Amino acid sequence: MKKPMIFSEFFKNNGAVMGGILMFLVVFWIVVLILLPQLSMLDFSFRYNLPPADVGGPKDVYTLRNYKFLIFGPEGATGNYNTVDLMVFVRTILAAMAVTVMNLILCYPLAYYLGQSKGTGFIRLLVVMLVVPYWINEILRAFALRIIFGDVGVINGLMMQVGLIDQPYDFINADIALYAGLGYAYILLMLFPMYNVIESLDRNQIEAARDMGASWVRIHRRVVIPHAKPGIASGMTMVFMLSAGALAAPQVLGGTSSLWFTQLVYQWFNDTLNWQQGAAYAIVLLVASIAIVLTFMKIFKVNMGDIGK
Repeated sequence: MKKPMIFSEFFKNNGAVMGGILMFLVVFWIVVLILLPQLSMLDFSFRYNLPPADVGGPKDVYTLRNYKFLIFGPEGATGNYNTVDLMVFVRTILAAMAVTVMNLILCYPLAYYLGQSKGTGFIRLLVVMLVVPYWINEILRAFALRIIFGDVGVINGLMMQVGLIDQPYDFINADIALYAGLGYAYILLMLFPMYNVIESLDRNQIEAARDMGASWVRIHRRVVIPHAKPGIASGMTMVFMLSAGALAAPQVLGGTSSLWFTQLVYQWFNDTLNWQQGAAYAIVLLVASIAIVLTFMKIFKVNMGDIGK
């Protein structure tokens, strides 16, 4: 009974024509641009990599071979497990978690300051200054960061000029440039959800807590963070999913030993032209990322409705 009322209210507010157009666009976006490609990739992941002439023939059957390859490696391998690819997968997930936590630590104070400050011209200017750099393409920003963190880059040049180091520090192979690039690429996706939620927090609650003698730590733990939990969950979800699935930043800023799992997917699709194996790797990354997000949502008692607010 509730769902028909929601739809009737939706069409009442937007009109029959505009409401129909909006519903069509939403359904088209979800079904054609999200569900169908994912289902097609799922089907690919259970197929053999066959020549075009054999596709659709008796050899074109379903198999778990592509998933077994990720776990056990090629048939006849000396080891028991595909340790290289599995370690890349685990390292990618842990690195995405680290980037997410780093962005949370950096963005929470700024989101609180922006959300609880009065809407002055300086605050509006600060928000614009945060957004303007993202008018530049992500790949160009990644190359700019590589120049900044390079052996002859800005940071090494300044550190050597002031005498902190005698020779350039390898930020690339130390993965510092990669983590910085991933954090910078998605930092606004962490900042603005928290900012929007904290902005709606009544300042009188904070003042009342201060009048009662609560410390700033207790105020944030008992008042601000519970109110901002939907924004925090939304920001962490987006940053983690995008970091785990990033390709441009690892390709440009990654060192020789910092292979990202998406790079393996890219190699299967484009270098070896084994779309079936690449699809299996992509499905594993997608399912694992969703499972991790749902697990943490359950631990911190956040539901989908809170994220969608």
